[in-house]
Amino acid sequence: MSPRTRDRILSVDLTTETVERERVPERWLRRYLGGKGVGARYLYDRLDAGTEPLGPANLLAVMVGPLSGYLPGEPRYAIVTKSPLTGGFLDSYSGGAFADQFAGALGDCLGVLVTGQAERPVRLVVSDGACRIEPADTWGMDTVETARAFPDAAVACIGPAGEQTVAYATVASDAGDHQAGRGGAGAVMGAKRLKAIVARGEPPTPGPTLQDLTERYEQAYADHGTGQWQAAGGTVESVDFANEIGALATRGWQQSQFDEIEGVGIEAAGEAAAGRESGTVPGDFRFETDDGEVVLRGAGPMVLGAGLGIDDIEAVARLAESCDRFGVDLIEVGNAVAWAIRADEAGVGDCPASFGDVPGVERLIETIATRRGASEPHEDEIPAELAAALADGIDEAAARFGGADLVPTVKSMALPAYDPRGAAGMALAYATSDRGPCHRRARPVEEPTDRPLLETVRIVVGEQTVRSVLWSLIVDDFVGETMWEDLGSEFLAAIDRPYTPEELTAAGERIWTLTRLFNAREGFDRSDDRIPASVRPDDGTANESAFDRMLDAYYRARGWGSDGVPTRETVERLDLLDVVDDETPLGEPW
Repeated sequence: MSPRTRDRILSVDLTTETVERERVPERWLRRYLGGKGVGARYLYDRLDAGTEPLGPANLLAVMVGPLSGYLPGEPRYAIVTKSPLTGGFLDSYSGGAFADQFAGALGDCLGVLVTGQAERPVRLVVSDGACRIEPADTWGMDTVETARAFPDAAVACIGPAGEQTVAYATVASDAGDHQAGRGGAGAVMGAKRLKAIVARGEPPTPGPTLQDLTERYEQAYADHGTGQWQAAGGTVESVDFANEIGALATRGWQQSQFDEIEGVGIEAAGEAAAGRESGTVPGDFRFETDDGEVVLRGAGPMVLGAGLGIDDIEAVARLAESCDRFGVDLIEVGNAVAWAIRADEAGVGDCPASFGDVPGVERLIETIATRRGASEPHEDEIPAELAAALADGIDEAAARFGGADLVPTVKSMALPAYDPRGAAGMALAYATSDRGPCHRRARPVEEPTDRPLLETVRIVVGEQTVRSVLWSLIVDDFVGETMWEDLGSEFLAAIDRPYTPEELTAAGERIWTLTRLFNAREGFDRSDDRIPASVRPDDGTANESAFDRMLDAYYRARGWGSDGVPTRETVERLDLLDVVDDETPLGEPW
């Protein structure tokens, strides 16, 4: 039996409490594939420039891809919206059982589009290709408690941080094991009073052709360098790697190496963990806690460990669990805590914690995630005004209190833990990322450092384009490394949607340029593609003039003008002229 074609979409208006099934334009399916691409096209089509991210008009697109349920590795889904943290385009991804059941529950639908604002907390229940709106009696619960309220279904939900519209609240699935993390999709759900999406459906079943392809690619992944790295130590291996090359942000970005790495690195994780996640290859480390279990991924030891001067892997696991249950992005909140500590040291804040202070950090995370700062602060409590500012992001806190240069941000989003001072290409990757600094869209940190400028540009452009394809198909991030040559064309042919790798590369470039046009319509340009001077590489490769040359080369490679905005020629070449409206600026040719 051939896989069902996903060519419908469920459109939900929470204000009117209506649900409609719509056909996705075939042209969109062909040009944007699914996931990120189709989600971005709907976002562009249905939002006016300047739409308030936390207002009812913002669109929340919860998407799968044309191959969801038929790919090797961990099933994944995408959330696309306008970010309350950056004010620009946001796509965020999460995996696990919810992604699998959601794909099955959608039937012939590619996703759910949510607009409006409910009068009271609600949840969406998706099954048999349909969706209904129900009252949410789990409002006020954390992400684990909410998931446990539906033992017969898979759940993606927000926690207290989303309910309080913390600007970097997450959407948690599988009882907090997985998070659609960066940029604040959880805050958009909270503003809409949407507590959860409940999926009831059998995961899709691949036929013999797809099953054979899956098994072949899983074996290729087991033999691939990324698969061997994942089997050896999961993403926690990245902590030791970053420290070794001098790219591990430490104690609020004051150093690039952590002297106490043995307390939070791969050996410490292996000794303290209860085991590994199961899957195609062993996944990340599982830690038993007083409240159950938490899966610790590399960002935890990086940001909550080295970043906050904490050298105890079990303490880091507990802090990560706290973030998961509150439903708050641990990268952003870890950096916010680091900023608060440094601001206090600089005399521009009032923070009761310090680097290495586990109880103090734990209180700060809870205070920020719940916006419960003390109106009359005691010795060990954060003032309400500072807590509220930090819940809106580091840039907002710096604007209110000072300390703009203490912890680096790009487009108002904190940098992840790969420090560009130890990996010059990451500066360009962070600066040009469409959702704010992201270490997954391009990872030149893994390439040789002694390469020419144009080679760095080629790597960043190429990786961004490839991942735009893979994230529109919504491929497992790691197993997807085996698909870089054909970009999923074998799998697409098996579901009667044939593409050549060249056509898919063109689709990736089109999707990346589409998100750039969206951001340009929101007022973003070259001035937003900056890396703070405090974290530019100290070897001279990314000083102001060198970084400008790198940006110029990047824009030329992309076919964008010197202001970082795509030109009409590029828009026409990529068949995007029908997207451009009167609000969208276009760049001037060089």
